[in-house]
Amino acid sequence: MPVQRFTPEGLLQPTPYHHVAVGTGSRHVHVSGQISGLADGTPVAAGDLSGQVAQALRNTARGLAGAGATFDDVLRLTFYVTQWEPEKMEAFTAGAEAVADEIGLPSPFPPSSLIGVDRLFAPGVLVEIEATALVD
Repeated sequence: MPVQRFTPEGLLQPTPYHHVAVGTGSRHVHVSGQISGLADGTPVAAGDLSGQVAQALRNTARGLAGAGATFDDVLRLTFYVTQWEPEKMEAFTAGAEAVADEIGLPSPFPPSSLIGVDRLFAPGVLVEIEATALVD
């Protein structure tokens, strides 16, 4: 397997993600700009963070699949969430859990960052996802 994920002793536990990923593959896959829209641009889950997280993760899975990768190959996930407050964590987590089995999202996640932003590129977009993967 080209990606090994772990959390070394002495780092914060438990967390919903691993702290470290080591990749040994040769093909880098970068998926970016994944939001909660359908292929034709139709928005999904307007105003609903959980629903937008779920659809953005589905779109990320499709992007990975298009490059011959899965979430098993992901070294890092980055989530950008508008107007982030810690109180939104429950809705965020619920969206990820709702699709985890469907898309093969591991638990714990690959190393991940959640970055609060003022706004994203279009009104109503609450979350955007980037993934970096490594495959043989």
